[in-house]
Amino acid sequence: MLTRSDIIQAARFEYGIRPDETRFQGGLLAQLAGVDPLDALLPVESTDERFAELRKLRALRQSMSGESDAFKQAQRQMRRNAAAGAMRNLARMVQNPRGFRERLFAFWLDHFTVSPTRANEDYMLGAYLEEAIRPHISGRFAELLKAAVTHPSMLFYLDQSASTGPNSVAGQRQERGLNENLAREVLELHTLGVGGPYTQADVRQFAELLTGLGIGPEGMRFAPNRAEPGGEEILGQRYGGARAQIEHIYQFLDDLAMNPATATHLAQKLIVHFIGPAARPELVESMAMAYLESGGQMTALYEVLLDSPAARAADFPKVRPPMEYVATVLRALDFDAEALLKANASETRTLAKALEAMGQRPFRPTGPDGWPEAAENWITPPQLAARISWAGQAARTYASDRDPRALMQAVLGDTAPEFLSFAVSGAETKWEGVALLLVSPALMRR
Repeated sequence: MLTRSDIIQAARFEYGIRPDETRFQGGLLAQLAGVDPLDALLPVESTDERFAELRKLRALRQSMSGESDAFKQAQRQMRRNAAAGAMRNLARMVQNPRGFRERLFAFWLDHFTVSPTRANEDYMLGAYLEEAIRPHISGRFAELLKAAVTHPSMLFYLDQSASTGPNSVAGQRQERGLNENLAREVLELHTLGVGGPYTQADVRQFAELLTGLGIGPEGMRFAPNRAEPGGEEILGQRYGGARAQIEHIYQFLDDLAMNPATATHLAQKLIVHFIGPAARPELVESMAMAYLESGGQMTALYEVLLDSPAARAADFPKVRPPMEYVATVLRALDFDAEALLKANASETRTLAKALEAMGQRPFRPTGPDGWPEAAENWITPPQLAARISWAGQAARTYASDRDPRALMQAVLGDTAPEFLSFAVSGAETKWEGVALLLVSPALMRR
């Protein structure tokens, strides 16, 4: 029997309730322990495997022609694989009983945003999700930071391969220069935060430390001949030496992860995402202190957040972004992963168009700062109309024989507001009653 606390918890920290759900035992933090069984059920090609396919595609283009049937077929397969990755991610959101784990994955994926702009980047995205982000959401932040920053998807996205030390062997030979994109975003977005304790000189010195880091035929590589010679002074500390090594970059990222400003930035972002925009300086301080005392363990942040009174409050100031909203609706309608994975190309395109009309093109935030958190970004009149249209069609197609009152009780329990109970009970048809439930604030907000 689901309790009121279960339903509030599922709304705020997960993707809502499934009617057939048995709550994961042990609480939200327990969801992070052990192996997620969906990892084996929904496998993804590794970075190595995907780079091997890219090499084959490049060889086809060189040996035949960009107009050849074999080349076009290989390109189409890459696009199909990329689209399948989006459905695989949605399937996990809908099916996984470890909803908090999936929400944390989405949070950190947004924190370390990449937004592919070319076909090869799109194809690499699935490996980024499953190798750089998913395995590291409950360990030390430093490990997540290093995995995300040095993954080929991040290097593609922020043009790190275009960055060469001006005084390096390659820089002098090719007259190539420094690119500060990755250094700036790591400091500003991933760690210290906007307005954090760093200067433009720190950005440039960090960018010099990052030179040599790039992409080769096998994936991420470090090329000492492209690295700026000598050491760099960043945030008052000296890194590097006579011969550049990737370990110098890792050393700085380890230190950056333990900077008090990083702890504060991460705490603030988690609070805004899961609780709401209201200022909570005491909670921020408590979370940051727990994080630093634990040696940078992310579970220390989560534990303080989950234990706060704000986490148990029944008010929901946030609006679910479209992808989250779709997952919540499909959970309420008892969809499972298998049904989503069997979706054909037409069904996948239709869903992608609906999400775009709601304001969110999957995996395509407009900038490295990720998707907006403010409710007003997701409920403009056209976006709201698109939600209502999609939810109504879903109700008509998949819930024409469902009892809307029983469904409301199953997913909302006694948290259902009186006006919603009245509206659902008074609907002329079953599917219309379900549609009213699906477009209610109770399912749209968290």
